[in-house]
Amino acid sequence: MVIGIPKEIKVQENRVALTPAGTQELVKRGHTVYIQDNAGVGSGFSNDLYLSAGAEILPTIEEIYEEAKMIIKVKEPIEPEYKLVRENQLVFTYFHFASHEPLTRAMMKSNSICLAYETVEKRGGGLPLLIPMSEVAGRMAAQKGSNYLEKPLGGKGILMGGVPGTLPAKVLILGGGVVGTQAAWMAAGLSADVTILDVSLPRMRYLSDVMPANVRTRMSNEFNIRELIPSADLIIGAVLIPGAKAPHLISKDMLKDMEKGTVLVDVAVDQGGCIETCKPTTHENPTYTIDDVLHYCVANMPGAVPYTSTVALTNATLPYAIELAEKGWQKAAVENEELAAGLNIIKGEIVYKAVAEAFDLPYFPVEKHLKEHLV
Repeated sequence: MVIGIPKEIKVQENRVALTPAGTQELVKRGHTVYIQDNAGVGSGFSNDLYLSAGAEILPTIEEIYEEAKMIIKVKEPIEPEYKLVRENQLVFTYFHFASHEPLTRAMMKSNSICLAYETVEKRGGGLPLLIPMSEVAGRMAAQKGSNYLEKPLGGKGILMGGVPGTLPAKVLILGGGVVGTQAAWMAAGLSADVTILDVSLPRMRYLSDVMPANVRTRMSNEFNIRELIPSADLIIGAVLIPGAKAPHLISKDMLKDMEKGTVLVDVAVDQGGCIETCKPTTHENPTYTIDDVLHYCVANMPGAVPYTSTVALTNATLPYAIELAEKGWQKAAVENEELAAGLNIIKGEIVYKAVAEAFDLPYFPVEKHLKEHLV
């Protein structure tokens, strides 16, 4: 199969979808890999490394899309790329369709096959291609939140762990999944006073067993959220409903109950945000203030640590990319239900229910497009 790796063009996005090591694994199986010129430089991978791994370098993004049967990316196509996606082309990337109707309609119009990292799902649950970036984003959420608690950056002027004779920062984490767990580990390691809210008692029992003594759990509900936010210094939104828009757990009216300089970090911004006043920001302009509350809502947080993120992402995506390249998307999806769950849009039809429901658009069962490969 001919595989194309374009250079990411989202603002301050330095990740690339494939490492030289991943490239070599595909090439030695007989596949052709085209890398856009300098696509890996931001992650620390030169053209020479890709050439040594067997890739070919193409100078423009247009040539990458024109030549490739499968496009592997990091972030969703943005508007300048919409017209480049071709009919019957497989695009394998993070899409987060449920929070972006123009992207959804553009990919429907392209008649391409859109396989979303974030909805590839293991039997019994677990999102293997979301986990590595969730781990990075969770750890970064605590790190960034700690920085923005500093007074010159708009925070309260509180040191995350305090010092002897002072109180540490109070950190409230909404969601005890991968993002929330990683954020809690980092905040706890900085000696903060951490509370994790979740709706699953089994998950909270697990977290209570593995977390240090400065981390506690509470049931996630409006009553408890309203009780805890007035004293919270840093609030991290870490809620995920696979493939669907995130629910607003913190409404605009709750901001009035927070102290001036409270910091909000919404990691769920890719899925619409779990804080009502959240809107996507960039690494160039990461924050804004509403009602004296600082919001950090960068939509591609792991893009700030591209080497770590690119290696972690390729480690997770490569086995699936090999399977798609070896078998084609239809046969691969029939034989691997994890990949079938990742299919969101096929040739103009939405085949992932949560995306269709988000925009009140028709939903088509994925089996319709796989029937010729079903036994």
